[in-house]
Amino acid sequence: RLPAYRVRPAPADPPGKFETGTGNFEGYAGVLGALEYFEWLGQNYGKDFLELYAGEYTGRRLIFKQAMAAVRAYETELSRAILEGLSQISGVHIYGPTTPDQVDHRVPTVSFTMDGYSPQEIARRLDQRGIFVWNGNFYALAVTTRLGLEDKGGLLRVGATHYNSLDEIAQLITALEQMASK
Repeated sequence: RLPAYRVRPAPADPPGKFETGTGNFEGYAGVLGALEYFEWLGQNYGKDFLELYAGEYTGRRLIFKQAMAAVRAYETELSRAILEGLSQISGVHIYGPTTPDQVDHRVPTVSFTMDGYSPQEIARRLDQRGIFVWNGNFYALAVTTRLGLEDKGGLLRVGATHYNSLDEIAQLITALEQMASK
């Protein structure tokens, strides 16, 4: 028998004994929404990945695999665009894998600094243009300290995901190029 921490009025038998109180109904609804969303992604954007999984999966599992493959492929494209754009800007220093053969080993989240600006100043200027980024140490205090960046405000971090566009990445790069040229 598997012991369970439970509230006293909960049943002693499964599945009720594993409930610690009122169910997380918002969470249940959120999971359902996420599954429906990924199903939609797979049906609309995953067709190119059918052959990768068709022999091994069927039904919704196949559709979810196609969705995740489509997301991965597009996010790799976004990573390339961010890294290529940033690497062309004078004074930008990227932290983490940057070469094209390493793009498959990262997500489209890139941390960097830019000569002449604190991360906070870059974030503020980008915010004025409707471009949202983060600055600081991201709870990686030991890392930013070791890199000698903590006393300079840490890093600027830009993150994209499958619902971002290449046009948005181009807007980011253009804004940073304009800052670097001043």
